[in-house]
Amino acid sequence: MASGKKFMLDLPLKIILTEDGTSNFISHKKKLLRIKMADNVEEYGISLNKFSPQSIQNMILIDYISKIEISMSEFVSKRQEIMDLSKLVVYSVMYKQFDREIFQALIETDCVRKYNRTHAGSLIDEKTQISDKQLRAELSNKNALIDQVRKNILTPIWKNVMTNKEYSAEEKNIYLLMSEKFMNRLSLLNWHIFTLFHKDEGFAELVSQTRMVLSRYMDKSRVADYISTMIMELALNSENTNITKEAQNMYPGRDDINMLILDPDVRKKIVHELEAKGELVFLSWKLGGGSTSIGKQGRLQITIYNKTDEFQEVKDTIDAAQQANTNKRSLVDFYREMPEGQEGTDLGMYYLSYLDDACKKVKVKFDSLVNQFSANDLTVITLTFNF
Repeated sequence: MASGKKFMLDLPLKIILTEDGTSNFISHKKKLLRIKMADNVEEYGISLNKFSPQSIQNMILIDYISKIEISMSEFVSKRQEIMDLSKLVVYSVMYKQFDREIFQALIETDCVRKYNRTHAGSLIDEKTQISDKQLRAELSNKNALIDQVRKNILTPIWKNVMTNKEYSAEEKNIYLLMSEKFMNRLSLLNWHIFTLFHKDEGFAELVSQTRMVLSRYMDKSRVADYISTMIMELALNSENTNITKEAQNMYPGRDDINMLILDPDVRKKIVHELEAKGELVFLSWKLGGGSTSIGKQGRLQITIYNKTDEFQEVKDTIDAAQQANTNKRSLVDFYREMPEGQEGTDLGMYYLSYLDDACKKVKVKFDSLVNQFSANDLTVITLTFNF
C-alpha cells in the first residue's frame, strides 16, 4: 500500500485507545494522556508527531485504537502523508472485516457444522476463544501446510488477474500484491480451521468460500484511493475557507483576495496568524469498534471539523443543535450550495461522484452528512463507510 513507501510519517497524531489498548499500555507501565478531541470529549490516548505506518496498522488490527485525529491550519504541505494515513486506516478496517467474514464463512461450511455435531466440548463457532499463544504453538510446525493452503486459494485468483485484458500491467501488480496482503492478515484462528480440515472431503468448500470473500475484498480495496482523495479535497476546502476569511481580516478593503492568497509569502503569514489564533481544521477517523460492537465492526466514520479553538462553545452548539441554528444535509447539497466561484467546488463534486460510484459498484455503504452551525461558522462533515 502507498503508506509503505515512507518508513515514517510526520503528522501531529492524537490516538484514542480502546479498552484493550488502554489495558495493554497500563500493564506495560506506559503513561497515557487525557486527550481532548475536536468534539470536546476527553479520553485516554497517546500523542505522536512521527510514527511508523506499520505500528499504527498493527495497533488497529489488534483492536487497540478507537479514534485517530490530526489538526492543522494548512494541509497542502502534508498532502501525501495525510493521504497515506487515510489509506492506511481504510485498508486496516478492510483487513479486519475480511478476516471476520472469512471466519463467518468457514464456520458455516458443511465440514465445520459436521465437526460441531460430534465435538460438543470443543465447538468452532462465534464463541470460540483460543489464545494466540496456544494457536501459535499448535501452528508452529505447520508452515509447509499453511503455504500449500495459501497457494491453493491464491493460484486461480492470480490466474484470473493475469489473464484479464482490462487491467494494465500496474493494475495487475497491485491486485496480486493486494491478494497477498489480505491473506497475510488472516488470523491464527482461521489458519487453525484450515489446518484442522485440510484432509476433510469438505475442504474444497472452505477454499472456495475463502476465494469468494477474497475476490470481493480485492474489489472493495479500490475505494481506498477515492476515499483518501475525497478527504484531502475536503480538508483543502476547509483550509481555503479559513485562509480567505483571515485574509479579509488582515487586508480589509482588498478586492483581489483570491489572487492575494495565491502569493506563497502572503499565504505563509495568513497560516501563521491562523495558528496563533488556534483556528484549525480537524480530521478524525473513528473505527467501528471491537469485537463487542456487533454489526459495527466494519464501519469507518471520517469527520472534518472546521472551527476555532473554542471547544466548549462548539460542543454546546452541537449539543443544542437547534433547527434554527443548524443546517443538516448531504455532501452533494453542501457542494451545490457553495458560493459560486468558490475554489474547488466542481472538483469536489467530481471526486464525490467517483467515490459514490466506486462504493456502489463494490457494495460499500457510503453516507455523507454536513452540519453547518450559523452561530459560529462551524462546519462538520461526516463520511460513513460500512465495508
